[in-house]
Amino acid sequence: MEHGLFVFVDLLGTFAFAISGALAAEQKRLDLFGVVAVGYLTACGGGIIRDLCLGSLPPVGISDWRYLATSVLASVLAMGARPIIDRLEHPVAFFDSLGLGFFAVAGAHKALVSGYNVEVAVVLGMVTAVGGGVARDVLLNRVPIILHKEIYALAALVGAALQAIGQSMEWRVAATPWCAVTVCVTIRLLALHYAWSLPIVRGKDVT
Repeated sequence: MEHGLFVFVDLLGTFAFAISGALAAEQKRLDLFGVVAVGYLTACGGGIIRDLCLGSLPPVGISDWRYLATSVLASVLAMGARPIIDRLEHPVAFFDSLGLGFFAVAGAHKALVSGYNVEVAVVLGMVTAVGGGVARDVLLNRVPIILHKEIYALAALVGAALQAIGQSMEWRVAATPWCAVTVCVTIRLLALHYAWSLPIVRGKDVT
């Protein structure tokens, strides 16, 4: 039951990130193949990096057909339901935030069940969450969102930490991932709404 729950969480993250990737690709006026390809890379890029770090080969994003199918379905739905999605104020950021929460939790969980400690789980949870978005932005020739001053990786770090700590302390399996996802997504959306950002480190100019 626990394994099935986290596969479901991982697929939800795949779905959300694929939509954000497909929407971003559409904004760049890519063709159908380009939109689906960017959607897949956004959805599975972070998980592939995580699995390579864990030595879990081949990565599930490549070996499990459900991830490809989910990303393709989400990309097609993003194109077909564009009039509805456009009603959202910032659709790419919204679905990106959802994917961030789901992947932070799924990444932390997989690191722990693979035998690694809490610290590794937190880091890989964050990497899983931000990896696909970085790959998307680089491919689309955009400044990766993780390099912006707005809160992004920090939200993923908090979500991954909650999942890793809760799982190591044997909190309720049915509740912990959803609490961690909710906290991560809430932080990210509030940061977007109120323009929260981390302080900028200002040093002396070096000539």
